[in-house]
Amino acid sequence: MALTPCTELSAASWIVDSDQPWHTLVGFGPSRLPAYSRLRFLPDPANQGQSENDVHLEADAPSETDQLRTVLDTLARYTSTPSQCYFCLWDGWASNSEPAFPASVLTGPEVMITHRAYYLFQGALSDFGDWGAAEMWPGQPRLHMPDPAFIWPADRTWCVANDVDPHWAGIGADTSAIDQLVAAPASMSSQPTPIMTRRTTSDPGPVTPASQRRGWVIPA
Repeated sequence: MALTPCTELSAASWIVDSDQPWHTLVGFGPSRLPAYSRLRFLPDPANQGQSENDVHLEADAPSETDQLRTVLDTLARYTSTPSQCYFCLWDGWASNSEPAFPASVLTGPEVMITHRAYYLFQGALSDFGDWGAAEMWPGQPRLHMPDPAFIWPADRTWCVANDVDPHWAGIGADTSAIDQLVAAPASMSSQPTPIMTRRTTSDPGPVTPASQRRGWVIPA
């Protein structure tokens, strides 16, 4: 089934009310989860200012969506509510995809944080990737829809943060879930360096705005 838009936004209160600086919040999600890590879609730059356009990936490298789906397959085992999850779509994407959603969605309530606003959707974790967007034309599904900016289950046992700026997604979850992701990333990427790296335990720590730019992240 497709994800469905939410007009009641209380499920996102732990994001809206988070005390994290906005650039850490959009990079890793809410604080106080047991452990954090990064899913790197591109290798970290070798030097300051290196562009993502300088990175060469193999032709068969999995897409960001496929890598996120692999992570979610693991995280599904670490929630009691895999059939009730929430997905934030950055309104910067949605406003450019007006034919994909009716006006009732685009003019509806939004999850608001500093510098960002999102449309909230709900559904099963297995519905990831299906926004319920209108067909491009009869019989032709809409292709290349953006990935969510935040994904979390109703029991809030983990959160995936996937902002538009970084070349990675941040994951907060149970320590055993992070350990499993970090230990077995081979199926997610053909990159020669580990794609899943542990950030910290208990708190993701500060992330400066400059370090969030794609192609500019040099981890602490």
